[in-house]
Amino acid sequence: MTTNKKNILILSAGRRVELVQDFQAEAAKFSDGIKVLATDLNPRMSPACHVADGAFSVPPISAENYIDSIFDLALEQNIGLIIPTIDTELQKLADARRRFEEAGIHIIISDSELVTICRDKRFTASLFNRCDIATPEIYERENLTFPCFAKPYDGSRSIGAKYIHTAEDLSYDMLKDPKIIFCQYIDITNEFTEFTVDLYYDRSGRLKCAVPRERLEVRTGEVSKGATRRNGLYTLLIDKMSHLEGARGCITAQFFCKGSTVYGIEINPRFGGGFPLTYAAGGNYPGWLIREYLYGEKIPFFDEWENNLIMLRYDAKVLVHEK
Repeated sequence: MTTNKKNILILSAGRRVELVQDFQAEAAKFSDGIKVLATDLNPRMSPACHVADGAFSVPPISAENYIDSIFDLALEQNIGLIIPTIDTELQKLADARRRFEEAGIHIIISDSELVTICRDKRFTASLFNRCDIATPEIYERENLTFPCFAKPYDGSRSIGAKYIHTAEDLSYDMLKDPKIIFCQYIDITNEFTEFTVDLYYDRSGRLKCAVPRERLEVRTGEVSKGATRRNGLYTLLIDKMSHLEGARGCITAQFFCKGSTVYGIEINPRFGGGFPLTYAAGGNYPGWLIREYLYGEKIPFFDEWENNLIMLRYDAKVLVHEK
């Protein structure tokens, strides 16, 4: 289904300047004057909001009227495409997707069931296993094996994650916290290599592109140095994850690899922070989303992205002149 609404809204834009710019670059290729707008709790303090073609303040994601405010804004600003960016808004948006679709507004979000699975690392492990991809073993807390790795089952960006070397490293609070799960420890310092893969799924859940990015350096949970790699992981995913029921748009998945051994770690049904590397390598997800959802085009499978392209990120500034 195409839509007469052509503008794009990037939610919780925060520091995602490059993502806004990537969408702007693709929107400029069309003759409809597509604008790339952004929201944030405090747009004045969001670099991405200043770079966007327009920015709007919305309530906190936890607020009861968050979805209503996004819906009203989309109607007012002729929004046809909505791009979520953070985990905490995904479930609400997935649950409301049909309401927006009926108004000709496409939220690029996977089905509610898949979002629920991805938000819980225990369910995510089962999903990987159904795809015939191994995952680190999850231990019963009464029968732990050391060393192990503790993390919240609904966490993101490594917040709350901790390496547990021996039983002496365990705290009472950690053992009693129902959100903490204990997993098989995978040594990514000396043995395994960590990859994030940007997967593009069309509206029927068919994989159209996969770009593995080796995480060469990570800062506060987000890649600061990375490189595209066409390797065994790529071949595996083209085979094992060629269809993902309920998937839609950019899906970001994390893996640990050593030779032919691959462990699936987590899946985030949204754009990841390192996506600008995939875009620079030729994975034109913003352009494909515009073509697929705003113009009703079918997206062919794409595998001509640039291999071994290295991204070295740095901090930049956005200056705001107070009045």
